[in-house]
Amino acid sequence: MPFILQLLADYGYLAVFIGCLLEGETILVLAGFACHQGHLSVPVTLAVAVIGATLGDQLFYWIGRYKGTMLLARLPSLAQRAERVAASLKRYDGLVVMGVRFVYGLRIAGPIAIGAMRMPPRRFVAFNLLGAILWAPLIASVGFLFGSALDVLLGDVERIELIGTVLIVGIALAIALVRRWRRSRATPR
Repeated sequence: MPFILQLLADYGYLAVFIGCLLEGETILVLAGFACHQGHLSVPVTLAVAVIGATLGDQLFYWIGRYKGTMLLARLPSLAQRAERVAASLKRYDGLVVMGVRFVYGLRIAGPIAIGAMRMPPRRFVAFNLLGAILWAPLIASVGFLFGSALDVLLGDVERIELIGTVLIVGIALAIALVRRWRRSRATPR
């Protein structure tokens, strides 16, 4: 079993929390699938995901606020991502805070850059929480919908399998009856 699936199976909501505290997408998609299968509760999973994602981004915001310029100077790849965030932050700060969690590669760099640019903490908290509230159900629904699609596919496979079995048995029975009928006509009376 892949590591992330094993982590989710062993630790459930704790795995969702820790996964969402960091990047989160993979674990949350798998948690959505687990919800579809009945292993996790949808409301609890979403609440844990929102809390984990919000706290994770808050942590990275405060790291950016206190050590952001040093980190950006030491990590060029992070600095490049932060430049993209900074350019948009001047015009659309609330949308940027909510949106960075949806852009691959900006989930950690975004809050660090936002903190380094000294966005007011209360404003960041409000938009960060709103972004997490939008993000969690969207990402979890991918896994949930995958489970639904898999059920439909497997349901179709079972139905097709049943039809195929009936056809094969029917054809075999028809062949046996035709052979028996031919033999009975070929034997002289």
